[in-house]
Amino acid sequence: MASLPVEILSGIYLGVLTGIIPALVAGTLGFIFRYFTGVTIPGFGVVVLSLAIAGVNGGILALYDQSILRGAHGPAVVVAILVILMLSMYAHAQGDKLGDTLPRRMSIRALTERTLSADVVEFVGNRREVRVAVAGEVGDMEGYPPLSPSLRAEIGEGTWTFPADVPVSELETRLADRLRSDYDLADASVALDERARATIHAAPPVGGLSKRVPPGKRAVSIDALVPTGIARGESVRVVTSEGPVTGTVVSADSGDDASAVDPDGATTAPPATAGGGTDEKEEAATSSARSAPVTVGGEGRITVAVDRADAGTLLRAERGRVVVLSRGTRREFELLSLFRRAGKRIRKVAVGADGPLDGATIGEAAVRDAYGVGVLAVRRDRWRFVPDGSTALSPGDELFVVGSRDSLAAFAEVVA
Repeated sequence: MASLPVEILSGIYLGVLTGIIPALVAGTLGFIFRYFTGVTIPGFGVVVLSLAIAGVNGGILALYDQSILRGAHGPAVVVAILVILMLSMYAHAQGDKLGDTLPRRMSIRALTERTLSADVVEFVGNRREVRVAVAGEVGDMEGYPPLSPSLRAEIGEGTWTFPADVPVSELETRLADRLRSDYDLADASVALDERARATIHAAPPVGGLSKRVPPGKRAVSIDALVPTGIARGESVRVVTSEGPVTGTVVSADSGDDASAVDPDGATTAPPATAGGGTDEKEEAATSSARSAPVTVGGEGRITVAVDRADAGTLLRAERGRVVVLSRGTRREFELLSLFRRAGKRIRKVAVGADGPLDGATIGEAAVRDAYGVGVLAVRRDRWRFVPDGSTALSPGDELFVVGSRDSLAAFAEVVA
């Protein structure tokens, strides 16, 4: 009979060699049960299964059978059984832990989502931000006219700050939307690398003033004393002899010696001096105007988008007085930002006839559980915000729903 240390080492060797497959099976089963059912396999079940797979005759009874314990290789068998049990229990615990922490919903897009390098993330208070700059020259988009040199240079010199806790694909979408809005571009595409360097292709504006006028509105120009700081999109009231008219600024010009906000959102610089250059004051005004497309104030002309019925009032007036209206704090932008950070979008859809929502209530259709979207508002004769489950739906009803891009696309296809 071999010495006890040799028997223990032999038992450990035999247990490790024999316990590999039982450990893999125990870990796999622990993960599957925990991930799909949320149930943890009992430890006794893991013990019995592991011993059965290992093919140890007598299984756990060997720990109590005196004939085995007193046999020539009794200690080695007992040590091997204990090693097999420990390996199996450890593998089961790790599989159970992985099944509990792994997200229940996974997609190829989530697995392949690109991330930013930690070096480019800045901490501002308790927020994580990233500053995006343009890499190389801004390119043209196929099928569109080329960008003007000034617009290409202006976009190439720009930097933008975004939250760093959103996917790179979301940052690309946000920057493209920002470019289209800030520069009134016809289209823009953005590709970001891990260093937050943007490769941009853009198409120049394809419309002027008419593109900025909302449907049902008319743009009318009138002479006035233009306030300082007027920008495109401001809400103003133009007071005339026939009464006040409320509208939205689409362009403004506060005189030859001041900047002008044109319909494309660019800022027209002051004219050059007779000598062909600009003095220091004019250069400062030009630089300020380029960074912030607003008027500097003074006598000038303002173009306002107003209702069709009010256009005649401004056309008959020789001059008006401009009053800027307060729009307060736009908390809705903060709400939309929170939605975007969570990867959510808002979309308006219409209920189609003979669809799953036709004649059903929101609760009966189980919109949130079945489609993964939430209904924010419903309009039939009027808007109903945050509707409850008893709200009935009919063909033609308009819904504002919130959810992920994929959920919204699937929901819109189904209800239409």
